[in-house]
Amino acid sequence: QVQLVESGGGLVQPGGSLRLSCTATGTIWSVGGMRWYRQAPGKQRERVAFVGHDSTNYADAVKGRFTIYRERAENTMYLQMNNLGPDDAAVYYCHATVWTNERLPPNTYWGQGTRVFVSS
Repeated sequence: QVQLVESGGGLVQPGGSLRLSCTATGTIWSVGGMRWYRQAPGKQRERVAFVGHDSTNYADAVKGRFTIYRERAENTMYLQMNNLGPDDAAVYYCHATVWTNERLPPNTYWGQGTRVFVSS
């Protein structure tokens, strides 16, 4: 069984920063691509950022402000969020592609979500 455990959400003032983390735990043979999504009230879930083995990409709305990176040995991914604004307030979800066995195809998993509030 694989779980994605997120942390780091909270309340921040406009212009402030937060760092989210997501750690994959359980029976893991390898972790592939990892992603952050977010969902604001009344809106669809959207992908914010992706990190692969040697690449990253970002939604236009966060380019230049957010940085995604990972500590591969710890199966952990981070999202450093700077210059946060009201539009960044949402529940942030971790998503990952995980192999639990080298002989089987991977599955994808979601974290439980961590909420980010942006308010003065």
